[in-house]
Amino acid sequence: MKHYCETLRELRERRGLKQSDVAMVLGTTQQVYSRYENGVNELPIHHLITLCCFYHISADHILGLDISHENA
Repeated sequence: MKHYCETLRELRERRGLKQSDVAMVLGTTQQVYSRYENGVNELPIHHLITLCCFYHISADHILGLDISHENA
């Protein structure tokens, strides 16, 4: 399972964005956002929600969760 930090970086880079661009969307600084991508700080849930809306993807995708199978 891929760590969400890697996913954050991949999403940003695929769109040709800088960390400061995403930080602006989140209402934080580039330094704080960098700490999320590097796994120094955990991503707060309100930022997770904002990123899901921004990238038009589910939280499951960012978090690397595979819920395609049923748990018995």
